[in-house]
Amino acid sequence: MENNALTTQAIKCGDRTAFEVFYRFYYKGLCAFASQYIPLVEAEEIVQDTMLWIWENRESLDTSLSLKSFLFTIVKNKALNHLTHEEIRRKVHQSIAKKYQEEFESPDFYLNNELFLLYRTALAKLPPEFRLVFEMNRKEHLTHKEIARQLNISPQTVNYRIGQVLKILRTELKDYLPLLLTLLPHL
Repeated sequence: MENNALTTQAIKCGDRTAFEVFYRFYYKGLCAFASQYIPLVEAEEIVQDTMLWIWENRESLDTSLSLKSFLFTIVKNKALNHLTHEEIRRKVHQSIAKKYQEEFESPDFYLNNELFLLYRTALAKLPPEFRLVFEMNRKEHLTHKEIARQLNISPQTVNYRIGQVLKILRTELKDYLPLLLTLLPHL
């Protein structure tokens, strides 16, 4: 593009043809330039975003500035920002992976999650009044008398419902019962 001021003025006035010529002229060079910093696919995206920004902000373009230098500076800065963002993301992922590596590598982590899901699914199948009594006892650590008082039912009803829940859970989770018994106080 030989005459920077004329091209800039044409784009500034909304000349689509001038912008298309400008776009085609710089596109490949800008992509190659940006791909020195980041992968080509991401470089192309940055160049397209930059060109779109030029078009959307065409009215504020300064005809005295070198459009070429302006474009390459924007693309370089966006590529470097992208690199910085990716580096930060990579470091965060590494930090999380390092922090939880032991857990993720442990078969118990997956077994416990699977077991917890089976436990929650079994609880969801219970009648609501049975589940409520069971959770008040196991999660809130309330006694049978305290539950009976809060729900205005007899302690024998509380005892019966908890017994029924345990019977259902033993049936639903029979394959996992030994492990469940060690984990149940924590659930």
